[in-house]
Amino acid sequence: MPSDEQQAIPSVWARPRGRREQPALSREQIVSEAVRLLDAEGIDALSMRKLGTRLGAGATSLYRHVANKDELIELVVDEVYGELDEPGAAQSSHWRKATTLRAHSLRDMILKHPWIASVLGEVGVAHLGPNLMRLSDRMIETFETAGFPLKESDHAVRTVFAYVTGMATSEAAWLTMLARSGQSEREWVERLWPAAERAAQAYPRLRKGYADQRGKDPSATRDENFVYGLERILDGLEVRLTHVGDAAG
Repeated sequence: MPSDEQQAIPSVWARPRGRREQPALSREQIVSEAVRLLDAEGIDALSMRKLGTRLGAGATSLYRHVANKDELIELVVDEVYGELDEPGAAQSSHWRKATTLRAHSLRDMILKHPWIASVLGEVGVAHLGPNLMRLSDRMIETFETAGFPLKESDHAVRTVFAYVTGMATSEAAWLTMLARSGQSEREWVERLWPAAERAAQAYPRLRKGYADQRGKDPSATRDENFVYGLERILDGLEVRLTHVGDAAG
């Protein structure tokens, strides 16, 4: 019969970290270099062999610290979560402002590392990473301090995360496509407008929407769309907080 250790879930966060590491190479070095490789060349370029070459070590040396590529991806995802800015004491005094700042920081992180868009849905236990756990706990604390029960605080955090990652990963995929095309966002959109306007001729509301957007900075439009959705989610949570307060009273 398999032991409890053999039945453990396959995740770098679920197995004990070895006490002894090869002095010439650390897990931290591996993860940092992997992030640089991903930022420069994208997810398709990541392999243990290529990463070992960049580090001046064989792939076997990397396997002393990470069991496989899946574990490496878990590590790099949590690494970039560690880049998120935390609101200061004054900024975090109100739950809505603190949540807005964190949401924008999360979006900025995803757009800075667009490769993450292709792996977030595949990192099954990313929530066990220390950086993401720290962020989640602080966000839950923010909502709980505002007056939400603990369970609802967790739901609120999940809702905000789902919105931000959904919007930002779509943006990241779009920006990755633009990078491959060698065109700027404005150049691509200007080339697309004639076809989009022809396609919208039979749809008056879409046609007017396209006409209203003509000539606007597409980056500013993305910012505006993101802020609108985030504000509506926070509006809903604010209404819910009022109901929670009334029920408690």
